[in-house]
Parts: sequence; C-alpha cells; structure tokens
Amino acid sequence: MKSILAVSMVVLAGCASLAPQAPEATVRARAQERWDLLVKGDFEKAYAFLSPGSKQVQGEKDYVARLRRGFWKSAKVETVTCASADACDVGLSIEYEFQGRRTTTPLREKWVREGSEWWYLLQS
Repeated sequence: MKSILAVSMVVLAGCASLAPQAPEATVRARAQERWDLLVKGDFEKAYAFLSPGSKQVQGEKDYVARLRRGFWKSAKVETVTCASADACDVGLSIEYEFQGRRTTTPLREKWVREGSEWWYLLQS
C-alpha cells in the first residue's frame, strides 16, 4: 500500500511539472530573455522574438540596422498583465547610456500569443 501511494505521489508530481505555465510567467521569461539579448547586442537572436506579423513588416536586416550596440546597459521585467489569453502588456525598467550619462526609464511592450508561442509585437 505504501509503495502504491509513493508511486502515485511521484506520478502526480511529474504531471504537475508538465502543466502549462500561466501566460504571465511565460511572457515574463520570454520578454526578459529578449531584453538580455538586446543588452548583449545579439540583435539577430532578439529578432527571433518578434511576432510573425512584425517580421512581415520589418525584415531582420532593417531591424538590426536601426539598433545601437552598447546603448542598453540593463533591463528588468517589472510587471506582466494579461488582458486576455492571447495578449499581455509588459512593464520594464530599462537602463541606457546616452552622451555619457546613464538613465533608467520605464518601458511598455505588447506581447501576443500566436499558435502555442508568445511573441513581441513591434510597435512603430
């Protein structure tokens, strides 16, 4: 009986770890990963986080060309609010350097779910 209970607990724990994350947790992780790439200057990998629609509007070459390496010093996702199952707003704190002066400022982003994945919605 004890062994059946132990096996049941292991199976339940395993199933719980396979449960999908809440949208907020998934978006928080993806947004932070994207910004970590931007801070490192890996703009090509950051481009991969753009929504399919955003990629139709702006190609990778143009996206990379408009960004400045070394500009961003740090980024931290502060808040994620999902108004629906397919759309979230992300609030960040971004530190950048301009004309030798470091500044921290808030930034807002939109993320959308297309298919089974969350994507950054490029705003113009």
